[in-house]
Parts: sequence; structure tokens; C-alpha cells
Amino acid sequence: MCNACFSEDKLNTKTTFTVEYNDCIIVVKNVPCLECPICGEITFTDDVSAKLEVLVESAKKIMQEISVIDYQKAA
Repeated sequence: MCNACFSEDKLNTKTTFTVEYNDCIIVVKNVPCLECPICGEITFTDDVSAKLEVLVESAKKIMQEISVIDYQKAA
């Protein structure tokens, strides 16, 4: 169920997750997500959220001005 509009439907799709950290940008592309077809709200499963946290923490250690990570290859 959608937390924003309470629609019952969610579509399995992919999105790009972006984080700003210390004047730098971390981009994780091809992230599996659930998207509401009515309002477009994006949510992640607990497993995907945990993997995103690990990927972002790893990127922070080797930070460049911009880091782009492909979820499908890194997770």
C-alpha cells in the first residue's frame, strides 16, 4: 500500500538513489524499488535499504566529488 495516496498497487521498477555528503554527490543507479502508479512515491524493501546503506558508507570512504555506483553490479 502506498504511504502517500493509499493506493493498493505498487509496481516493481528501478530508480536512481542520490545522496549529498560533504559537498559531494553519491549516485546509485538501477536500484530496485516499488513505485506507486498513482502518485509516483518510491519505496525500498528492507533488504534494498540495507544494501544501499552499505554502498553509501563504502562510497563515503573513497569519496570523490561525484561517485556513481551501479546497484546491480555492486550489491
